[in-house]
This record gives sequence, C-alpha cells and structure tokens, in this order.
Amino acid sequence: MADVARLAGVSAQTVSRVSTGHPGVVGSTRAQVLAAMKELGYRPNSAARALKRGEFRTIGVILFTLATTGNSRTVEAIANHAAREGYAITIIPVAAPTQDGVLGAFTRLGELAVDGAIVIMEVHLLDTTRITLPPGVQVVVVDSDAGDTYTVVDTDQADGARAAVKHLLSLGHTTVHHVTGPAASFSSERRAAAWRSVLTEAGAPVPAPLIGDWSADSGYAAGLRLADDPSCTAVFASNDQMALGLLRAFHERGRSVPGEISVVGFDDIPESRNFLPPLTTVHQDFAEMGRRCVQMVLRQIRHEGTTPGTTLVPTRLVERSSTAPPPARPTS
Repeated sequence: MADVARLAGVSAQTVSRVSTGHPGVVGSTRAQVLAAMKELGYRPNSAARALKRGEFRTIGVILFTLATTGNSRTVEAIANHAAREGYAITIIPVAAPTQDGVLGAFTRLGELAVDGAIVIMEVHLLDTTRITLPPGVQVVVVDSDAGDTYTVVDTDQADGARAAVKHLLSLGHTTVHHVTGPAASFSSERRAAAWRSVLTEAGAPVPAPLIGDWSADSGYAAGLRLADDPSCTAVFASNDQMALGLLRAFHERGRSVPGEISVVGFDDIPESRNFLPPLTTVHQDFAEMGRRCVQMVLRQIRHEGTTPGTTLVPTRLVERSSTAPPPARPTS
C-alpha cells in the first residue's frame, strides 16, 4: 500500500479508501490510484482488512440441497442482496438431513470466517441441546417453526394454501384433493394444514392426501391414481413441479384440464406460465425472502437489535388457465 501511495503521489489513507470503494475520493485521484495498483500488481488483502476491522463481510448459508426450487431461488436472492450490501456468501452444505449432519455443518461454520449465517432447514433438526452456535455469529432461519428461539423469515405458507383452496371451492368444486410434499417438510405441513382447515370450515369432505416428494415424478404417480377417481374434479399440489406431473398424468388418462379436473400449484416458477395449460399457482416472492434474510442478519451483525420471532412474506394467487368450474353433472 505504501508503494502504491508513493507511485500515485497520495497518502496511504487515500489508497485504503480507494481499495475499499469509499465514495469520498475525487474521480481523478481514484483513477490515479487504480493505475498505480495495476502497474504494481497490487491486490488488497481482504483477510488482513478483516482481521483489522474484526469483521469478514461474509455470510454463511447452511442448507441441505440446491435442487429444490425454493432453496435455489432463495439462495440466489440472498447472494444478490448480500452483494448489494458489500457481503459475499459461503454455502455450507449439510451432508445428510440428520442431527449429526447439521452438527457437522455448524462445526464447519465455526471454522470459517463468517459474520453471520442464514440457515435453510427444518426446525426438528435445530436441536439446541447439541448444536452450539459459534461465538459472535448471528443467525437467521428460513422456512421453519423456530420463531421462539431464532429470528425466522418465511413465506406465508398457510395464507397461500388457503387462497388456492378457496379459489377452487369458489369455482363450484365440492372438495379439493391434495398432493403434499415430504412428510418431514415444514412448508408442506403448513400448506396441508391450511388445505384441511379450509375444507373443514366450508363443510366439504376432506379426501386422504397423497404424499409426494416435490418432484414431477411423484406428482405424476399421484395423478395416475387421481385420474381413476371419477369424483376428483380439483387438485391442489404443494408445488409446481408436482403439478406438472399431475398435468401429464391427466393428459395420458384422457382427463381434460381444466375441463374435467382443475389443478393449482405453489411457487409460481418461471416455467409454470408455459405449462399446458398455463398453471394457476401461488406466487412466492423469493427476492423479498432473500432481501429480508440479509436485512435481518445484518441488523444482528450491526447490533441494531433483533429478537426471536417470525417475519412472513406475503403470497398471492396467480390465476391462469388450469382452473375452471367443475363439469356439469349429467341430468337423469
């Protein structure tokens, strides 16, 4: 830094300001310093700066998989919003969805240079009797029922599911079948509970749910079973990928959508508007999820004061072409 300052004819403090992107440097002086850095091959040492400041400007993200739509889009949003705040992210994968796997991830977290962590996992795996957070590392949890212990950010799963089921009932369907996500999934459980409560409140029959695993293949398998049930006129799938599988199964079995069966998904993935027919679905605002996660963890890092509790990001129903009133019953 001293060599750069000498070549550029400025103080070491000015070089420091340029290297950290400080706005209070005249444009011509900044250009002069950058030219000197390039000539000397100088690159700022972020590790040294971190030690000096006592912060690393890095957020760890702990999760099981990037294969699911929710996780991948949430991580993308977290990375984008963290970058806008001058932070990088480090992804810390959990080897297996077990207590030992989670414990290993938190152990690695303590070995890495991070200021905070965003944890995307189910509450039953956050066993505070075994998991100890590294000293000074702030944590926000996503998609979990852990609001009594941690700061939680989540989509309003229940409200979105209620909107989907009420939409189908309002069209005249006497009941709504449901394809759930995995049994251990918090978001799936919340959506299923809302589905059941809306039907109960409406005095409608509550069919036995079919359990999926978020994949289109599991939706297809469920669809083959539902297609053989002539009383089935409406299905709420817990995500868009399973809804895609339903559409394929109904097409293969000659059940028209939405002529004979209406289908609603959850997520509003970009491809859903190009399904055949375009899918009615519940929109999740993943960009806002990411923004709020970063906002919450930075408030903790900056000691601006946060308390355990849950922040819910609103959903909205997007009506397309996969839902319609049920077919008219034949008259005798």
